[in-house]
Amino acid sequence: MTMEELKLVVASKLIKLRQEAGMTQAELGEKLNYSDKTVSKWERAESIPDAYVLTRLAEIYGTTVDALLREADPWMDPVEKEREAERASAPKFSSAVVTMVAIMGIWTMAVTMFVIFWLVFDSLLWIIFACAVPISLVTLLVLNSVWNKGRHNQIIVMLLVACVAALVYLFLLSYNPWQIFLILIPAEIVVALSFQIRRKEHKPAK
Repeated sequence: MTMEELKLVVASKLIKLRQEAGMTQAELGEKLNYSDKTVSKWERAESIPDAYVLTRLAEIYGTTVDALLREADPWMDPVEKEREAERASAPKFSSAVVTMVAIMGIWTMAVTMFVIFWLVFDSLLWIIFACAVPISLVTLLVLNSVWNKGRHNQIIVMLLVACVAALVYLFLLSYNPWQIFLILIPAEIVVALSFQIRRKEHKPAK
């Protein structure tokens, strides 16, 4: 192994161990009485720590100097490693198609019930289709949370709230309860604000 190759091996080990320990370059430098710029040089493979510093690093990380110098599998950034794990555990089927099948199943049931009431009771219950809309949105919300980590859930919930208000209005249509839609305005604002409660995480400085 050449000196340049050794620098790369040590650099990758130091980055991996420091990030696993949850330390910044400045924090590691403080433990070693070195500046963060020096630590950065080690991790950029511009220089290599001396024997004493390697011993101190091995003590800090609970490993050995030999392990720090020994070539191992290529190091992968933790973020990229997590993405690789997600790709490996991803379903081997199309989540979009499964979602569409589930929603179409709901509408098939709605049409079936509509036809049954039409044929048996000679009654056109259009309200069945109105009920199918929020049920479809609830199904979409659940599947979207499972497969897409809740991306665009805010839009789905806001649509669901609007559909529920419209459904209540239809059930009470004979009373013309238009005031229900006044409740919809603050309700939608509450939903929008609820999805903003979670604070954004700040990445630690390197």
